[in-house]
Amino acid sequence: MLAAVRAAAVLGVEAFEVTVEVHLAPGLPQFTVVGLPAGAVKESRERVVAALANSGFPLPPRRIVVNLAPADVRKDGTALDLPIAVGILRALELLPTPAVDRLVLVGELALDGALRAVRGTLPIALWTARAGHTLVLPPANLAEVVRLRELPRAAPATLAELVEWLRADALPSPPDPAPSLAAPVHDDLSDVIGQPVARRALEIAAAGAHNALFVGPPGAGKTMLARRLPSILPALEEAEAVEVLAVRSVAGLASDAGGEVLRPFRAPHHTVSAPALVGGGTPPRPGEVTLAHNGVLFLDELLEFPRHVLDALRQPMEDGRVQVSRASGSVILPARFTLVAASNPCPCGHAGDPTRSCACAAVEVERYASRLSGPLADRIDMHIRVAAVPPRDLAGGDRPESSAAVRARVEAARLRQQRRSRQAGASSNARLSGRSLERDGAVMPEARALLVSAADRLGLSARGFYRVLRLARTIADLEGEARVAAPHVAESLRYRPVPARGVAVPGP
Repeated sequence: MLAAVRAAAVLGVEAFEVTVEVHLAPGLPQFTVVGLPAGAVKESRERVVAALANSGFPLPPRRIVVNLAPADVRKDGTALDLPIAVGILRALELLPTPAVDRLVLVGELALDGALRAVRGTLPIALWTARAGHTLVLPPANLAEVVRLRELPRAAPATLAELVEWLRADALPSPPDPAPSLAAPVHDDLSDVIGQPVARRALEIAAAGAHNALFVGPPGAGKTMLARRLPSILPALEEAEAVEVLAVRSVAGLASDAGGEVLRPFRAPHHTVSAPALVGGGTPPRPGEVTLAHNGVLFLDELLEFPRHVLDALRQPMEDGRVQVSRASGSVILPARFTLVAASNPCPCGHAGDPTRSCACAAVEVERYASRLSGPLADRIDMHIRVAAVPPRDLAGGDRPESSAAVRARVEAARLRQQRRSRQAGASSNARLSGRSLERDGAVMPEARALLVSAADRLGLSARGFYRVLRLARTIADLEGEARVAAPHVAESLRYRPVPARGVAVPGP
């Protein structure tokens, strides 16, 4: 007896169809799974046999062969438990054929037949919606697919319940789970006392999705500033929210898709490995840069990261994606994030501080600064020197501007960018290509002349030249100006690094 059911699996952050073929034949009892199953898929044999028996469908003594097509693509995870069990029941002629043909089945089986949550449900749901099928998934995964209103779905609690529904040819639509009442709230920018230059730089970074590096002594407020960047970023658009939720689904992170989706903020420790940062493993898993997709990647104590780990960021920062290549093939992972980093200028933290002397030897400072390579530093649009705030300012009674007020200006600037760059396909100024920038940037002649002169003096690379121009375009957008003028370029040039003792910092 032969039967087939439709399932799906995830590779990277994209789903693909898997056909589960089941063959039952006379012979010694044996259960074999073929089609490049990973360890978790091979172990499904024991879960499926126990779940079937405890659901009232004990297996007869037959030789069972399960093939997972396409057979040349590796399958991982536990989502194939349910389709394997349903395929066996169909091969035993215990289920009607038409009722199963229109379904895509995913779910892990407990030994008692209950359905448990699996990873990657949202990418599978997106693929199912495009294919026009009905998705059968565990109840615990319902929150991930709430946004897909047009997707037919069913969420049985147990295998026995699903069999009952299929025999009755009636799959009831489950109610949408209630969204979480308490949404996480970011810290407010009004908590930051002083630091007007750093606050201005943070606003520019948010308005144009520009990468930024804050350099200053310990306790100056670098980390506090970076952690408040999400509070001034514009809300996610619907397509961006679905992308964020799909990444979280693949990573197995809990998410409430029914409520507001906040921009990701990832802050890995400096002991993170390169595969954990950019993605990798077998099968390839999303790294921190993908988990920060459409959000912020914050690297605190930047120069404590190994240099080879930091250099792994160069390609994702440039392309907005990561290509993880293995002998079995390549996987593309999205990685469009805003990098914000914080660092001390030297090991002791006081290089360039007018109030305290640096205790580091010159060779120590040079070794410390060399962890940030020139090509990576060139990809960071803004290098901001953050000085310590005097105690008399900390004790002052004036409360700085709130995140809500800054976010209103950022959203207005982003709206101008979207209207201007819609044909270029760029969501922000930082993503504009050089050609689009030249065509749509509206740079005044005196501004271009100032930039050319400064590029000669500072020795800017071609990449640095255009990054200064993109930054100037964002400054003009914040001020509501249609054209980039010389003052916008002058302010943008303030954030380009010049050689200094320790980490490269902005010039005066």
